[in-house]
Amino acid sequence: MSITVNGLDELKKLAGSDLGTSEWIEVTQERINTFADATGDHQWIHVDPEKAAEGPFGAPIAHGYLTLSLFIPLFTELLDVQGVTTKVNYGLNKVRFPSPVKAGSRIRLVGKLTEVEDVPGGVQITVDGAIEIEGGAKPAAVLQSLSRFYA
Repeated sequence: MSITVNGLDELKKLAGSDLGTSEWIEVTQERINTFADATGDHQWIHVDPEKAAEGPFGAPIAHGYLTLSLFIPLFTELLDVQGVTTKVNYGLNKVRFPSPVKAGSRIRLVGKLTEVEDVPGGVQITVDGAIEIEGGAKPAAVLQSLSRFYA
């Protein structure tokens, strides 16, 4: 369930808040193949199910950067900032991939809005996120995301 705020002042009041958990999404082999085509990264561990089945993970796995790129659609389920003119990704800190995402797995995001700070014309937020794998002991990714919202 999404938290909706209207404007920067309401966003500032959320600093330190847990944002909750997104819905699960499936990371299909088709999504992995499409990402491989978009990035030119066709390493067998991602796109060759037969060879990957014999590899270290027993199945094809998603690219780490595919998992990371899914942060945005998962995040938009957690926080909806209205009453602003522009929303931009500003960067990432402390990104790690503790566990691979096997093709066919489902992932979700758990997020916390750790900081909201003023920047010229708007605010910058820091979100601590963990992308969990359904049934997994470790998350697929842990990260700190920076986004800017302008009035």
